[in-house]
Amino acid sequence: MQHYTFSDTFRELYDHAVKRYQSGHTDWRSYFNAEQLSFLAAAGITAQHLFDYAEDYVGNGEPGYDRALAIELVRRDYFLNVQQGQPSTNILDVDAMPAKFEEVQGIAWLPRLMPKARAKLRGELPCSLMYGCGGDRGFFKNHDIHPAEFLSLVWRLGDDDAAIVAWVAARSRKR
Repeated sequence: MQHYTFSDTFRELYDHAVKRYQSGHTDWRSYFNAEQLSFLAAAGITAQHLFDYAEDYVGNGEPGYDRALAIELVRRDYFLNVQQGQPSTNILDVDAMPAKFEEVQGIAWLPRLMPKARAKLRGELPCSLMYGCGGDRGFFKNHDIHPAEFLSLVWRLGDDDAAIVAWVAARSRKR
C-alpha cells in the first residue's frame, strides 16, 4: 500500500462504489477486484464498508467522501498502529448490543454507539451494521460531533464509558 496516496486511492474506490450502486449493482461482494480488495484489507477496511457508504450516499446524500475518508483514516491508523496490521477474528454480537431506544444520562443512542464505535475501530462490525448509519448520523448531528471525532474519542478513552458519556454531555451543553 502506498501510504502517501492512500486518500487518492480511497477516493477512486469510494467513487467506484457510488457509481456501481447508482447503476443498480447491490451485491457488494462483486464491487472490487483482487488488487482493490488487497488495498482495502491492507488498511483494515472491507468492501462492505465502502458499499455502506455508497448505499447511504446514493439514498440519503451522506455520508460523503469527506466523512467516509475521515472515519476510515482513524480506522486505518488504529489497524496499522494498534493492531499491527492484523485483523481481529472477533465480530460484534448484534444481539448483545443495547437497543436503539436506550439512553444514558438522557442521551439517546449513545449506549448503542459506544460498542459500535469500538467494533469499528477493531474491524469487528458485522455486515449488518454500519458505523455512520442514519441513526448514528442523527446522533452526531444532534450533538454536533463529527463521526471521526467520536471514533478518535472512543480510541483515546477505551472502555471508559463514563468518560465518553461525560464528554458527549459536555459537548451537547455547549450547543
